[in-house]
Amino acid sequence: MIKRLIVHIDEEKCDGCGACVDACAEGAIQIVNGRAKLVNEIYCDGLGACLGSCPKEAITVVETEAAPFNEEETKKHLEFLKSHSTPPCECHSFAKNHKLPNWPIQLKLVSVNAPFLKNSNLLIAADCTAFSYADFHSDIRKDKKLIIACPKLDDAKLYMEKLTDIFKLNNIKSVTVLRMTVPCCGGLTRIVKEALKSSDKDITLSEKLIDIDGTMKIY
Repeated sequence: MIKRLIVHIDEEKCDGCGACVDACAEGAIQIVNGRAKLVNEIYCDGLGACLGSCPKEAITVVETEAAPFNEEETKKHLEFLKSHSTPPCECHSFAKNHKLPNWPIQLKLVSVNAPFLKNSNLLIAADCTAFSYADFHSDIRKDKKLIIACPKLDDAKLYMEKLTDIFKLNNIKSVTVLRMTVPCCGGLTRIVKEALKSSDKDITLSEKLIDIDGTMKIY
């Protein structure tokens, strides 16, 4: 152990957005149980490249007793992460080159100040839709930032309040709600409409419906 600079993550502030993971070239930070974690001190060089990436200011660099940075072990760690990463599914619903436009995508994990929300065209999709509609990414998700939620299983009041803040704070250009035709899924549209009303923002809202046979419903 030596005294050196190393990254410190305040888990109380962290919302698990994952921006710091992308910013850390050494792979020292990973999302564990919805929060950013320094997985091993020896992978952190203490330079703080991840500092500016955190929208919640949950990351600082502190001087403390820590294991020294190990460049060789870090290279092995990066190779491990590369070889064990999950490649994008090449099925029809997630064709090659159709990458997620942002992360996280689950509404519960998305920060109301997440950078990807600024000036965005937002797609709010029910969880089941991407599994039900073959051209989800190429047809519907294209050119939009993505948030997913389940109006039946999740906390509707929490989601309405969170979406209200998202609409207030981020100059959203448009909102598309994508849901299934099943009755319980209609709650997603109601949540979004209530949030728009509470935000006092004039944002264009459209709705698309997917039938359980995987076809788009036209009304």
